[in-house]
Formats: sequence, structure tokens, C-alpha cells
Amino acid sequence: MGWLQRLNDGLTKTRSVVRGSLDRLLGRAADPALLEEFEAALIASDLGTRVVDRVMEQLKRSLHGTDASQAALVQGMLKETLLNVLTPASGPSLENLIAESSKPFVILAVGVNGVGKTTTLAKIAQRVLQGGRTPLLVAADTFRAAAIDQLQVWADRIGVEIIRHRHGADPAAVAFDGLAAAKARNVDVVLIDTAGRLHTKSNLMDELRKISRVIGQELPGAPHEVLLVLDATVGQNALAQARQFQLAAGVTGLALTKLDGTARGGIVAAIADELKLPVRLIGVGESAEDLQDFRPEAFVDALLGTA
Repeated sequence: MGWLQRLNDGLTKTRSVVRGSLDRLLGRAADPALLEEFEAALIASDLGTRVVDRVMEQLKRSLHGTDASQAALVQGMLKETLLNVLTPASGPSLENLIAESSKPFVILAVGVNGVGKTTTLAKIAQRVLQGGRTPLLVAADTFRAAAIDQLQVWADRIGVEIIRHRHGADPAAVAFDGLAAAKARNVDVVLIDTAGRLHTKSNLMDELRKISRVIGQELPGAPHEVLLVLDATVGQNALAQARQFQLAAGVTGLALTKLDGTARGGIVAAIADELKLPVRLIGVGESAEDLQDFRPEAFVDALLGTA
């Protein structure tokens, strides 16, 4: 199955929320009740109030003097508005960032518990390996022995090296050792896993800042990418998490996981619109092939069913 089909299948739940109301709107004159229903559907998909307000304002302006049965006009307007929001958030891919950087390129993954940081990092490592570069995984989530073991399983599965310490070790010390090993072994990309932490816990956010400082001392300019991994199924709460991590950890890029398990896939647009952070990757399933670069036009086509 190709990526476009995977993306289309993965956004089925979100698309069904938007598409049902859109189809009813397209089939009749745009009376206020239908417009309200469509607005509610957009809000339910977690596009965010700012984006929804922009869409509805443009829709009403486009429909002035006509009706919504002109499907091409309505769908084109909707697609154009969403692309205007999402395109600035596409940014360069991780592959391009890595290619343009001196090595080792350091990725620090952050986020709350259960969003899929470890799995996402492992999938990125697999992509790096397939691209002909050498990755190194660093198990700096030392709070959970299971997290270290999980990353070890991934490292063994995809055939990459891992730096790990005992359970309970200082995460910054693990990150330091990972960078020292990367320089000694001529590694291209260092991928550092960190413990999940609530964005509201200031002491844990301070620990992230410590890890970043230590990394920067060992390798000036690192980390080159602070990748915030977000679970799309939590909708607007993902936006709240992104705000706090952006302030505390200097987030430079986003990876959104589990888009296939939610009707709230519009959260990608809400985050892009408010935070102006580049969305590097989106995930629509469990396999490595289900994590891919974010491409705005393909995403909007899958969201609206206009591919």
C-alpha cells in the first residue's frame, strides 16, 4: 500500500466527520442551519476556532449571491483556506535537515507519557538507516526500565547501536555519553529518547533544559532538532501540550502520531495555525511505513476526500 492510500485510510474517521456535513451543504442552498452544522463538524474535527472562523468567513463570502450546490467552488475554497494554514508549517523534512547539517545531527524527542516517542524515534532511526546514514539511539528515559528495554528491542530489530545506562541513572549523563560515542564512532544521526513528562511539571521541564545544556556543551549547536511528539487522539489538549513544551524546551519541530485512531485529525491545522511550528512527521499506523513526512496538499486531500 502506498503512502497516499495509507494517509487516506488513516484519516477516515476525521474525514467522515467533515465530509458528511460538507456533502449535505453541497447538495442544497446554504441556509443558516446547514452552515451551522458544517461549522460544528469542523470544530468537532479539532481544526481549532481560529481556523474554523477563517474557513466560515471565507465560505460565507464565497457563497454570497450563489448557493452551496456549486461543489467545486465550496471545496476549492475550503482546500485553499486549509492549505494557506498548513503550508507554512510544512518546513524542511528531517532528511533535508540532516543532509544540510554537519554530523552528528542530534534529535531530542520530548513529550508527555504515552504519545509514542520511543516508537517514533525508532522509526526515524530506521529511515535514517535506509537512507544510507548511521543512526545511534540513546536511552535517556531512565525513569522506566521498560522504556530502556523497549528501545533496546527496537535497536536489535532494526540493527542499530544503542547507548544505555542502568534504570534510574541521570538522563543528562546518558545523553552526554551518547554524544561522546557518536563522535568517536563517526555516527551521522543521534536520536535521544527522554522520559514522558506532563507539560505542567516545572521540575521535569527543568530536567529537559539540563539535558539540552549538557548536549550543547558536548556539541555546540546541539540539539539540532527538539522534536515534540504529540498524540492526535487527545485533540485540543495536544495544542496545550505544544504551547508549554515550546516555551520550556525550545521545540523546533512536531511529529503527530495516531491520526488513524481519531476523528480529531484537524488538530494538525490548529497547531500549525497558532504555533507556526513545522510539522515534520505524521503517523497513521503502527508500521515504519506509516510514519511519513508531512505534505500539506496530500493531507488536505485526504482530510476532505478530494484526492
